[in-house]
Parts: sequence; structure tokens; C-alpha cells
Amino acid sequence: MTPSVHISLHVQDLGRSVDFYRRFLGEPAKLKEDYAKFVSRDPEIHLALEPGLVPATGAGRLSHLGIRVATPEEVERRRKDLVGRGVEVEEVPRAECCYALQEKFWLTDPDGNRWEIYTVIEDVEQREPLACSSCCPQ
Repeated sequence: MTPSVHISLHVQDLGRSVDFYRRFLGEPAKLKEDYAKFVSRDPEIHLALEPGLVPATGAGRLSHLGIRVATPEEVERRRKDLVGRGVEVEEVPRAECCYALQEKFWLTDPDGNRWEIYTVIEDVEQREPLACSSCCPQ
């Protein structure tokens, strides 16, 4: 078996979150009254959702989740596909962010978890002052 990523998120409203992730990742592999599991193939992600969100405070709070793809064309293809499925996206022009020139866009689930779909055009050695404030969630 090839290793894959598993993510489990607590959510406020399971129905709203299932609706969002259904449009983002496809149909759930498992759906119960108090649990949902999505298993996507491209990229392979195992995502579990469970009711019981407690407001995050302090260190260790999730910054964001990301899916890195190979090319700017793949970023655009995925953006168009998600918009076509009714997912709101936040477009970001090509920008230096986190020591890399990137092409990307963002989407946000009902609980405020931010996802970026991105590709790295090239690494850069110097971080632009405050560059990530415009391209990464705070």
C-alpha cells in the first residue's frame, strides 16, 4: 500500500461540511449521522469529519492545508473545476510567498479551514518583507 495523508477535522455543522467537501473532493466514502469520511484519489487524501468543533486558541492552531500540483495549468484546471462545482475560490495572482514564487488559489470550508491549491514556479532565497501576509491566511 502506498502511504497517504489522513486528516481529521472537528466541524460545527456536519451537514454543511459534508456539502462543501462533497463539492471539493467528491462523494464521501462513508457517511454516518455523526461522521463522514472522504477518500479522494487525485490527490489521495483521507479526510474524516466529526461534529464537536471547539474554538481554537493559542499555539498549535492549524494555519492551512494545501495540495501541491505540478504546473500552473493544473492549478487553473482545478480552479475551474471547483468553481464549476459551486465552490467559492479566492484567486491569488502569481506571487512570492514563503520563499517561493507560486501560482495558487484558496478555498475555505464552513469552519474556516483554509486550503490552498498551488504549484511552485521556483524557489527564492530571500523572503520579501510581509510577502506572506498577502498570500497566506493569518
